[in-house]
Amino acid sequence: MSAEAATPSHWLAYPLGLARRSPTFVVGLGIVLFFLGLALLAPVIAPFNPTQSFSYEVLQAPGGRFFFGSDGNGMDVLSRVIHGSRYAFGIAVPAGLIMVGIGLPLGLLAGYKGGWLDEALLRTLDVLRAFPTIILALAVVAATGQSLVSMVVVIGLLDSPIFARVVRAEVLTLRSSTFVKAAIAVGNPSWRVMWVHILPNAILGATAQLPMRMAWAVRISATLAFIGVGIQAPTPEWGAMIRQGAEYVITGEWWVALFPGLALMTLVLGFNLLGDGLTDLLDPKRRGVGK
Repeated sequence: MSAEAATPSHWLAYPLGLARRSPTFVVGLGIVLFFLGLALLAPVIAPFNPTQSFSYEVLQAPGGRFFFGSDGNGMDVLSRVIHGSRYAFGIAVPAGLIMVGIGLPLGLLAGYKGGWLDEALLRTLDVLRAFPTIILALAVVAATGQSLVSMVVVIGLLDSPIFARVVRAEVLTLRSSTFVKAAIAVGNPSWRVMWVHILPNAILGATAQLPMRMAWAVRISATLAFIGVGIQAPTPEWGAMIRQGAEYVITGEWWVALFPGLALMTLVLGFNLLGDGLTDLLDPKRRGVGK
């Protein structure tokens, strides 16, 4: 490696270029990485165990020993907010994988094969999306149990039709392309045409959608916990913490609900900014290519 390639300016060139092309992406990525760091390092950086109760220090105001104050059970709010990031990513990441794992092959198959298979899959997805999401999630989670696994599976299933439709729309455009016709002409089987030739070009839209749907997963899981159906206290989940703290707001103990609420709002904003930024970077029209 040349001396020029190893200079600090060389290493800074790529991130600076990204920042110029899409400041939204950089800000969103920074927020998401910050919370990911909190999730990974929670046992190290949290001042206390998130479920440790100090019975003689209930509802202590922020400052001193409890930087974010303590809640109605005498638990440290800061430690619980930090550990809450683990549950946020523990829901968003596997739910996102389920969304993509179900929606992507369905959209690829429906768009490439067309005909009755396309219609059958689309109508099935339409039925699934016709129900109000929060009501359907509420019913399914209540029936299957208030566990982290059931939350992840339900959220992933409910959002998979979005990825199926995004991928299908891309495939419908690509299947008549010259490179696809050439791949078929040289004898490639259908599965190879779909997975090797079409999929890499059809996945960009789904890639940009993924952070936004992960934001939705975090938000919907917090909503379910807030209304008493999702993860329950004393588990340090942000929605459950907001629900617990809401009753104290009217008596002046605002910090119990405020800090988990700010954490939830900031992470959801970060995921949405990341998704918008990816759209800027992956869409040639929004990048200004060809102008």
